[in-house]
Amino acid sequence: MSHPHPELSEPPAPPEDGLRIVALGGLGEIGRNMTVFEYGGRLLVVDCGVLFPETEQPGIDLILPDFDYIRDRLDDVEAIVLTHGHEDHIGAVPYLLRERRDIPVVGSKLTMALLEAKLAEHRIKPVVDVVAESERRTLGPFECEFLAVNHSIPDALAVAVRTPAGVVLHTGDFKMDQLPLDGRLTDLPGFARLGTEGVDLLMSDSTNAEVPGFVTSERNIGPVVDEVFRTADGRLIVACFASHVHRVQQVLDAAVANGRRVCFVGRSMVRNMGVARELGYLQIPEGIMVEPKQLDDIPPDNLVLVCTGSQGEPMSALSRMANRDHQIRITDRDTVMLASSLIPGNENAVNRVINGLTRWGARVVHKGNALVHVSGHAPAGELLYVLNVTRPGNFMPIHGEWRHLRAHAKLAMLTGVPEDNVVIAEDGVVVDLVDGHAKIVGAVPAGYVYVDGLSVGEVTETSLKDRRILGEEGFVSIVVGIDSTSGKVVAGPEIHARGAGIVNEDFDDILERLESVLADAAGDGVNDMHQLNQLVRRTVGKWVSDKYRRRPMIIPVVVEV
Repeated sequence: MSHPHPELSEPPAPPEDGLRIVALGGLGEIGRNMTVFEYGGRLLVVDCGVLFPETEQPGIDLILPDFDYIRDRLDDVEAIVLTHGHEDHIGAVPYLLRERRDIPVVGSKLTMALLEAKLAEHRIKPVVDVVAESERRTLGPFECEFLAVNHSIPDALAVAVRTPAGVVLHTGDFKMDQLPLDGRLTDLPGFARLGTEGVDLLMSDSTNAEVPGFVTSERNIGPVVDEVFRTADGRLIVACFASHVHRVQQVLDAAVANGRRVCFVGRSMVRNMGVARELGYLQIPEGIMVEPKQLDDIPPDNLVLVCTGSQGEPMSALSRMANRDHQIRITDRDTVMLASSLIPGNENAVNRVINGLTRWGARVVHKGNALVHVSGHAPAGELLYVLNVTRPGNFMPIHGEWRHLRAHAKLAMLTGVPEDNVVIAEDGVVVDLVDGHAKIVGAVPAGYVYVDGLSVGEVTETSLKDRRILGEEGFVSIVVGIDSTSGKVVAGPEIHARGAGIVNEDFDDILERLESVLADAAGDGVNDMHQLNQLVRRTVGKWVSDKYRRRPMIIPVVVEV
């Protein structure tokens, strides 16, 4: 088994007769999916998504893949192929197209429509190539065949990439619901045909590799949703992903059956459902929808609100409702249904929202207490099925945290893939497929690129460390005026603290100590401003640490007078 190694060096030049594969995101994490294929000096990008920030990344809006690996070679990119329309697969496309706007973008009808709506906000008009399952496209040296896969969003695709170096099957995100709501099955006959022809490398979704068995059908959710509707006394609020068209359709159907009107809340929900309706993926009965301004005119027991926020996102509609920071006020007659799975890492945020809603008396129905959602990712039984029908020569698990990747790798070996042909890589690790064998040959930088408001890539890990210190420990600022010739204190020192837990009455102690230290420095002829700044920082920092056992940010301001 090929293992990643922190001491991997820069890779050699790509082999002339081989295919190079570099994941710039999506390995060891849930999100930021982006894979670059290289053959004959040309590049193909599959997916280009975002990762959503966690609590240790305060102030960050989105996290992008690092484009540095291809930034100097954007003219070599034949196309961006998108497997489906989720944010963790399409969310970073606008940022890549900013750097070269005419890169063709290839994907299914719904995926392209969702992307175009997103790009319109960035004022980018993309070069779009809409494909459907069973179609093929020749993109430079890459021949791509698209296969239908079932997922938690319509129109998802797997892609088989053919080059003279071999055939790679990239599943994208998928599951094998045998009774999907839209009747669109994962194309197992197509997978089996590819297996017969020969799959040199299988790159497969690993999210549920630790979960045994087979996925529950989406159809099993319908009766549970109906039961929630029947037992809700007052207003019903349903939170789900803004892209989960099937779940929203089930909510609309239940609303019609129970005589309720529906209102979409949240910009992304309104935008995506509008796109899905225009393309025919969402059937909205006449007269069922209401606008937010009409809500006060409709009895609560006749109303359903469909909103975002099922992952506890701080600025989502549901989080703001839980915090009483939204025009919609939660009451003890409300029923809230979280119709989604938990993305790993969001547990605390979701629990906070559930507690906030419950505080105001709402009844909260979620996956923990009712079957209101099934995963969009294949569990172990289905992953084994795909491994057995494709019979790959090499296997590389993708889309998952470390535990998911390793669990999937073990499944591959159980099906007969040789241990030496199972490649567990991480972001930036370079894999070459040469003569039918895949192996790790080096690594390239693939760090996080942070989006903070309008700034992209300007926030560094050092900046985030400062933000965490400020958020957890507060800060202490000290202002001192120093005579530029004698080095003596002529103004101050003045000290201010915010969020550091320091009592103002204690300032006298540190002020006396500062005056003494600065006087000693002046006596020694020290008048360099940088040295004096460091002296003030060390003196105050030690005092705070000794007295309070805290480590706030110390901000000395030494001014020459």
